[in-house]
Amino acid sequence: MTPARAALIRDLTSTPARIIEAARGHADPVVPSVAGEWSARDVTLHLAAVETGVWHVRLDALATETFPEWPWVEPDRWPLPEGAGFDAAVDVFAAHRAATVGRLEALDDAGWHRRGRHATFGVLDVAALMRIALDHDEEHLRQLVEARSG
Repeated sequence: MTPARAALIRDLTSTPARIIEAARGHADPVVPSVAGEWSARDVTLHLAAVETGVWHVRLDALATETFPEWPWVEPDRWPLPEGAGFDAAVDVFAAHRAATVGRLEALDDAGWHRRGRHATFGVLDVAALMRIALDHDEEHLRQLVEARSG
């Protein structure tokens, strides 16, 4: 694996721990710190839904289709049982992200070079798609840090 690919996988793998760190300082990670915004739990469940509903779907399409085309998709939140807390949300996201990393680690060189077209971002190979995933992670990590209550 190239150093760039290894770094990308390392960064993707770090997000669950970074969510926990970003949520420190929230009085209650299940309650929004700002009225009308998502709680840390909700943000984490959104990331879990995006992981399966966007990244897994697109990686699977790259593995099975010649040149997939993807629309803009913005999933809401992964459903958890009533009363499930922040830790459960992190566990779900971490499991989904680990599945993404497993897909990436299984790719050979040809797999990394597979490409598809996104309606907004244009032609993307696997690395470009995963950089967008990291950008999305960063956006929500910033949201969590900015919403700290202390």
